[in-house]
Parts: sequence; structure tokens; C-alpha cells
Amino acid sequence: MSTQFTMYSTPWCGYCHRLKSQLRREGIDFDEVDIEQDPDAATLVEQANGGNQTVPTLVFADGTALTNPSVAQVKAQLAA
Repeated sequence: MSTQFTMYSTPWCGYCHRLKSQLRREGIDFDEVDIEQDPDAATLVEQANGGNQTVPTLVFADGTALTNPSVAQVKAQLAA
């Protein structure tokens, strides 16, 4: 099964760690990109967040994005 979204994060982000563990517990697969290692990803996150490198930012296959969402918000987006 292919992943339905990419999570942009950093290694030191507590919100990112929490969301990743919640998504894994729910069995939701995702790709992950460290914006500190990928300048293009950092730019994408800035574009989705008014110039800020706010993580976690999730970008879905349809191009929509959620910033620091709850698991419920992710599930709702996947169901839409």
C-alpha cells in the first residue's frame, strides 16, 4: 500500500514525535522528510505555512496540507 501523505518534520520536534507514534499506533502509513536535511522540503513547508518552517506539516496526495494536526484531523482528511 502506498502512503497517502508525507510528514515534514525535524529530529528535535516533540510534536512530530508524538504525532508519528499516534499515527503508527493507528496503523496509518506515511513518508517522512527531515526539513533540516532537505532544503527543498524546507521551502515547501514555508510555502504551506506563510513563510514559517512549522512542523509537523503533512502534505497529502491531493496537494492539501495540515500543520500540527491531531490524529482525528488526519483521519478526517484521509476519509475525505
